[in-house]
Amino acid sequence: MAKVLILTGDAAEDLEVFYPYQRLLEEGYEVDVAAPEAKKLQFVVHDFVDGFDTYTEKPGHTWQADVAFADVNPADYVAVVIPGGRAPEYIRNDTDCQRIVQHFYSETKPVAQLCHGPLVAAAAGVLKGRKTSAYPALAPDVQAAGGEFVDGDAVVDGNVVSGRAWPDHPSWMRAFMTVLKEHSPA
Repeated sequence: MAKVLILTGDAAEDLEVFYPYQRLLEEGYEVDVAAPEAKKLQFVVHDFVDGFDTYTEKPGHTWQADVAFADVNPADYVAVVIPGGRAPEYIRNDTDCQRIVQHFYSETKPVAQLCHGPLVAAAAGVLKGRKTSAYPALAPDVQAAGGEFVDGDAVVDGNVVSGRAWPDHPSWMRAFMTVLKEHSPA
C-alpha cells in the first residue's frame, strides 16, 4: 500500500490535519503523522469572529504522532502533506523536517501544503521560483523565500498543490488527489 506522510506538530489546525488524513485513507493510502516527537499532539481550531482583524484560536482534538521527524525515511513515502495552523512556525526550524521536505521537492513527489504550511517549504529553501498559495498574510514570507504568492484555492505548480486555509479543502484536495494518483495510485 502506498504511504503518505503528514508533517505537523502541536497547534496544527485541526481541520487541516484531519481532512487530508481521512481523505487519503478513503482513497486507499496508508498515512503516517510525523512530528518533532512521536507523542500525543494538541491541535487547535481557528475561526473568525466579527470585529477581529485576524482569526481566533481554541483547543481542538488530540492525536498521536506515529513517528518523529528524525526517524522518517522520506523514500518510504509517495507524497507529503503539510497542514497549517501554528505548527509550521516551529517545525520549520527542525533540520529533519527540512530534510524531509527537501526530499519531496527534489524528487518531484506530490506535495500538498495549506495555510501556514508553505513556511516549512520556505525554511527548507525550496520555494525559489515556485508558485504557491498560502494564508494571505504569508504573501511576504513566500516572496522573501523567492516564491510567487498566488491567492487561490487550489494552486498547482508541477508536483506541489497549495491552498489558503481549510475553506479551500474541496478544491485543494481534489487537485492534490489528481496529482497524487498520476504519480502513485493507491
